[in-house]
Amino acid sequence: MSDLYARHRAVMPDWLALYYEEPLEITHGEGRYVWSADGTRYLDFFGGILTTMTAHALPEVTKAVSEQAGRIIHSSTLYLNRPMVELAERVAQLSGIPDARVFFTTSGTEANDTALLLATAYRRSNTVLAMRNSYHGRSFSTVGITGNKGWSPTSLSPLQTLYVHGGVRTRGPYAHLDDEAFTAACVDDLKDLLGHTRPPAALIAEPIQGVGGFTSPPDGLYAAFREVLRERGILWIADEVQTGWGRTGDHFWGWQAHARSGPPDIVTFAKGIGNGTSIGGVIARAEIMNCLDSNSISTFGGTQLTMAAGLANLTYLLEHDLQGNARRVGGLLIERLRATAAQDPGVREVRGRGLMIGVELVKPGTDEADPDRAAAVLEAARAGGLLIGKGGGHATSALRVAPPLTLTVAEAEEGAAILDSALRSTR
Repeated sequence: MSDLYARHRAVMPDWLALYYEEPLEITHGEGRYVWSADGTRYLDFFGGILTTMTAHALPEVTKAVSEQAGRIIHSSTLYLNRPMVELAERVAQLSGIPDARVFFTTSGTEANDTALLLATAYRRSNTVLAMRNSYHGRSFSTVGITGNKGWSPTSLSPLQTLYVHGGVRTRGPYAHLDDEAFTAACVDDLKDLLGHTRPPAALIAEPIQGVGGFTSPPDGLYAAFREVLRERGILWIADEVQTGWGRTGDHFWGWQAHARSGPPDIVTFAKGIGNGTSIGGVIARAEIMNCLDSNSISTFGGTQLTMAAGLANLTYLLEHDLQGNARRVGGLLIERLRATAAQDPGVREVRGRGLMIGVELVKPGTDEADPDRAAAVLEAARAGGLLIGKGGGHATSALRVAPPLTLTVAEAEEGAAILDSALRSTR
């Protein structure tokens, strides 16, 4: 056991998870690579849980943070804040939500917590619809709507949560149906559910479920849900903490795969916009955002330092068409991984969009999850010089592949080859 690991165990909670049998200390990074304390270089295909979205040590972000730190780091929302207003203007314009207002937080958990506050206050209801296999954060309210028991340590909640079918296309009672019939069945289930409960405040849904193993419904499912919800005045909250900012390649926001019925009422975001700095936020129509009838501020949300990072990062993202790069390079990576999977009876599915890819592992010849092999592949990939993540629903058996959006074709090939070797070595 390393000295740092021993010190970690002595002062940190037992439930604070660490990857790897011998936990890794990352000391610095550049581009798509990071280095450990012993000098080993790794290709990073997880980006601090999809947070280092653009690149490690991106000069444009580093310069913006350094210059802002030399002026003022923080003042709180009690004072006018130029970088916060400038970033809010850009985010509102990009959101697709009419008459949008933006509130900044420090994390995705806090963003979802705020969205739930807004929705329940606006609708005067504490009933919330959420998706099975979902994850929305670690606060008391967001744990209460998380549909993944591995990340929900208590059944206590200030909310009444009802779980809806549809977030996982290839498992569950409707998996055998084609996309059109699957969507119709999920809509019928939603209508039936709404007939047995008091009017909910909102449906909250990730367009692609992150912790759940990068699962998703057929395109258009949430648009069909939206039609049902709108008839009843129920709000739609799109949790874009992992899917936003072009990561899926095909769209800037994940909800745009379900855009037929218009944009969500509320969008939450975080992770990649700060490229590693702590930014989260909520976008909502003005009438919803302004519905609170008491004072509120944010001490650290929108602080000048993180807003400068977000502005520089968003500018770089747009000017260099990283959404297009995610689509092109991500498409190549998915096909490469599917070619590997075709030779491996323990790979049930390679799924995803852009640079958000899941590889689900099962025991060969069955549909039974194989979390032990997932853990072994994670170790083998690290030994080969590649960092990836893992997730999943009933059992953690999906590998999560989500590199920075500046990934090159050569780096995609390098990572795919290492993952291929890791899968082969663990059969």
